Amino acid sequence: SNLQGVCYVLDEPTIGLHARDNQILLNALHALGSKGNTLVVVEHDEDTIRRADHLIDVGPSAGKLGGTIVAQGSVQDVQNCADSVTGRYLRDAMRHPMQARRLVDDVSLAANGALRLAGARLHNLQDVTIDVPLKRLVAITGVSGSGKSTLARDVLLTNVAAVVTPVVKRALAKDAAAPRPEWVGCTALTGYETLDRVLEVDQTPIGKTPRSCPATYIGFWDIVRKLFAETLEAKARGYLPGRFSFNTGDGRCPGCEGQGMRTVEMSFLPDVKVLCETCHGDRFNPETLAVTWRGKSVGDVLGMSVDEAVEFFASMPAIAHPLQLLQDVGLGYLTLGQPSPTLSGGEAQRIRLATQIGSALQGVVYVLDEPSIGLHQRDNTKLITTLMRLRDLKNTVIVVEHDQETME
Repeated sequence: SNLQGVCYVLDEPTIGLHARDNQILLNALHALGSKGNTLVVVEHDEDTIRRADHLIDVGPSAGKLGGTIVAQGSVQDVQNCADSVTGRYLRDAMRHPMQARRLVDDVSLAANGALRLAGARLHNLQDVTIDVPLKRLVAITGVSGSGKSTLARDVLLTNVAAVVTPVVKRALAKDAAAPRPEWVGCTALTGYETLDRVLEVDQTPIGKTPRSCPATYIGFWDIVRKLFAETLEAKARGYLPGRFSFNTGDGRCPGCEGQGMRTVEMSFLPDVKVLCETCHGDRFNPETLAVTWRGKSVGDVLGMSVDEAVEFFASMPAIAHPLQLLQDVGLGYLTLGQPSPTLSGGEAQRIRLATQIGSALQGVVYVLDEPSIGLHQRDNTKLITTLMRLRDLKNTVIVVEHDQETME
């Protein structure tokens, strides 16, 4: 538009772009700036960071450990800052967590097998035939719009799901001549016989209501409620585990009904959420909060970060283990009671990945569409390590990716 004196604010504009398209975008941003405009860009992309005239590094970590300016200035200034995690990654290439790469030779292919998708024709796919090695981490890459997601999700995921569902699998096993489901977007799919399930681990919210949170999604909150119900104080008062539920029962705060927040309806504006003036965000009534376990009330536990809770429940493996998995995928800063709608797509996806590792399932095909979106280099390292843990459980992990570190 040839405007001048405009301040443009962009939140991760490189998301989903191939390296080639990334450079086109950066050239366009540079052209906007050269016309006398100001561009403020929120980014993790290294190319964007290095081409910026001025950097502002926020940290030092996430959640309660964030919110300060760690460094600012040129790229060199940030690199020279000892407290900057971003500076360290700019200064030194990421030490890749991958073990020696497992080359797919004829011997290993014969041992583990491969999915063969033949004659894929959907949208812009032009009679594509591919072999996907099983029990491997497989990246599907290419320029933006080339058909990666169509291949991985619309064709491969759809057809594998059609033949590994329990009912169809049992029918095929009983009768070799049983009719197979009609293939979608391809002519044939082979090599699926050893698979048990196929799952897409996407970035959709893990819950749609504020009552859903990491503690309930991972599944250890029932154990926490039983711990509080077994205390002497709870037994003396006649409290059962249901008393320590913030969803139902007599133990929750009557003012906010266990949500910790109240919604104020605005006539001509979006609704506003404010802290409950009755429980001040603790979710429970005073009688319930009076019961403590190791000096903490049930409200205190919900307010703990994952990092704090790992130490607090160290002697309780049934709780500490899933918490450790959340910590391993880089979510140690989340609070146990954080409402699911407030989680980012990447956080929701990593919670799902932690849940899958905890389930220790085998023979599963996992499909992820650009899981590195929105991740800092440090968090991307943890993501790659997580994907390899799924692979080492004898699963097949298929990722659609532009990220170079993931591909390598």
